[in-house]
Amino acid sequence: MNMISPDAPKPIVITKNKSQSTKIKPIVDFRTIKVQGGKGGDGCISLRRLPKNPHGGPDGGDGGSGGHVCFKATSNKTSLEHISSLLKGDDGEKGINRDCHGRNAEHLVIEVPVGTMFRSTDGNILADLEVEGAMFIAARGGAGGKGNHYFATDVNQAPEIAEFGADGEELNYTLEIRTIAHVGLIGLPNAGKSTFLRAISRARPKVASYPFTTLQPYVGVVKYDDLQQVTVADIPGLIAGAHRNRGLGIAFLRHIERCLCLLYVVDASLPQPWQQLEVLRYELEQYDSKLLERPSGVLANKMDLHQSKENLNALKSYVDKLNLPLFPVSAQNHLGISSVLHYVRQLYDGSNTEEVLEE
Repeated sequence: MNMISPDAPKPIVITKNKSQSTKIKPIVDFRTIKVQGGKGGDGCISLRRLPKNPHGGPDGGDGGSGGHVCFKATSNKTSLEHISSLLKGDDGEKGINRDCHGRNAEHLVIEVPVGTMFRSTDGNILADLEVEGAMFIAARGGAGGKGNHYFATDVNQAPEIAEFGADGEELNYTLEIRTIAHVGLIGLPNAGKSTFLRAISRARPKVASYPFTTLQPYVGVVKYDDLQQVTVADIPGLIAGAHRNRGLGIAFLRHIERCLCLLYVVDASLPQPWQQLEVLRYELEQYDSKLLERPSGVLANKMDLHQSKENLNALKSYVDKLNLPLFPVSAQNHLGISSVLHYVRQLYDGSNTEEVLEE
């Protein structure tokens, strides 16, 4: 492993006590919604009657247009939990007499995390909000109806007809966050992913001695002294056969697909710990072989145990064949964390450089 440069950004040590609240919110990165644009206002039927002008003609105003339902990408959001399953735009106001048009409704603009994708019911990607400030009009509001003044002609100078406002669009979408974190922690159940995330951030995923303690991804933030923040996701545990939808299956692999970099967490205290890495990489390859090409590293966790120290050399030999860096850590005792966080920052900087080159 390379020496850490003295000029490299250093992670900020967490000194503030974590909240003791029992309410924990996992990230929501998948949601199915129904959106409906606002209805347009109805046109007005009115005939002007004034002193000395009892037959002033039609003066019914047009109805206002209904509001659109729009989504805007922002870095201030990291989850889809604030989005309800039914979203409806405001209706436009009706037209009134004296040629007064109804007011157009305000558009409903909902903020979503950068990288949110919108899929149709048949699975086609309709929009991908990749940059800050990008917007997608999910459902257009209906147009306002014309008042009776619009239908006046030389033949019919006092029409008593008007249009109803049009209904807004009504569509269904599936929302997905394309990138839920910069770095994803992947491993078999009880490998210590949640404990490691607790050690490096203020996130508080559930920790217990039974498998599948984590059922939803949790995201923690690692802060550096140059004010840069790197997000790390605790992905639910993987088992053999996940690409065949065993365990959490495809849902789990979908979470991994949206992480820019990967850290394999291996329980070094188990016999032949390199077999865990074989299972992880095989499942990723079966789901999408491109996942193995992403920047990665291996964490040999639970190094505070005697069995882990005995297995370390054999595990290192296997990892060296894969040309991946190995980090012996003890998440429970906060040992070896610093070198991992420096490597995480290298992965983050490298992923940003690749994105700039692609653009």
